[in-house]
Amino acid sequence: MSENYPNPFNPTTTLRFTVANKAQRVILIIYDILGRVVRVLADEILSAGEHRVQWDGKNQKGIQVANGTYVYKLKAENFVDARKMILLK
Repeated sequence: MSENYPNPFNPTTTLRFTVANKAQRVILIIYDILGRVVRVLADEILSAGEHRVQWDGKNQKGIQVANGTYVYKLKAENFVDARKMILLK
């Protein structure tokens, strides 16, 4: 998984990751600094290769979230990675 770009961001950022070898279920979730789920960006079967997902800084209800640090976590078959990003308005 690559660093999001841009970071810090306002209002959107792009998350890039690669699915290795074969199609598999990928879950990409944004968490706030307290570990609460902000938004599920992906929960689906994706083909092998590079993928990009944009986050618009909104939560699951479509409401703009506050400035601050957020964590994005990618889970796939035998793989978990998490990184930080900063939203600055």
